[in-house]
Parts: sequence; C-alpha cells; structure tokens
Amino acid sequence: MKSDRVFGLVAVLVALAYIASALQIQTSFLSDPVGSKTFPILIASAAIICGVVMIFKPDVEPDWPELNVLASLVFSVIILVGYAYALKPIGFLVPTAIVASVLSYQISPKPKFAVLAGCGLSVGLFIVFKYALGLSLVAFPKALMG
Repeated sequence: MKSDRVFGLVAVLVALAYIASALQIQTSFLSDPVGSKTFPILIASAAIICGVVMIFKPDVEPDWPELNVLASLVFSVIILVGYAYALKPIGFLVPTAIVASVLSYQISPKPKFAVLAGCGLSVGLFIVFKYALGLSLVAFPKALMG
C-alpha cells in the first residue's frame, strides 16, 4: 500500500510539473483554436486523476520483480535512449533494426528470430511512417545518400 501511495504522489507531482511546462509553450498567431497547450494539459490532468486514485485507494502491497527483471528493464530504457540519439546521425533503418532485434531477443531469446523480427520491423515501420503517414524519415545517413 505504501508503494502505491508514493508512486501516486510522484505521478501527481510530475503531472503538475508537466502542466507548468505546458503553460510555458509559446503559441503563434497561426495556431489552431484549441492551442498547443491543451493536449499536454489533458494528459497531465489524466495523470493527476490516476495519481490521486492511487493515493486514496491503494492496492495491497505488490510483489516486486526479481533483480534480473529490473536490470532488464533498465537495459531496455538505456537502449531506447541510445536509439533516440542514434536516429538523426545514422538514419532510421539501422538503429531501428538493432534496437528491435535486441528488444525481441529480450522477449524471446532466439537469435535468428530476433534478427528477423528486428529487420522486418525496421523496414515495415519505415514504409508505414514514410509513405503511409508522410513523415520525413531518412533511411540511411545523409553521407551515404549523397
């Protein structure tokens, strides 16, 4: 029960900080009627509601995962942060294939399947994001593309 209340309090505090940062967003004269502040404030409001519910109606004390599971989660977060930094200089396809392969291997430790899943996700997501959604993704480093 104590851990739920602590997490609920942290969620409320982070959501309040998120609202404070959303209120600092500068809007231009060409913005839509809702404005660019509304969506972050709605997300933060939902987080505040969830945090308050956790504070006042906590569950029984949870069974925490073993240390190797927590280490796996920390490793995944580190990989994903590295992925975010690798996208611009290396392009989309290579970092996405590597990260998707590593995460697939963590889910099911079969190397061949993980590599195939990573490559398939990389190419498939590139096609969807670039051509179906119209995002301006770069497939490979600009130095290779000329």
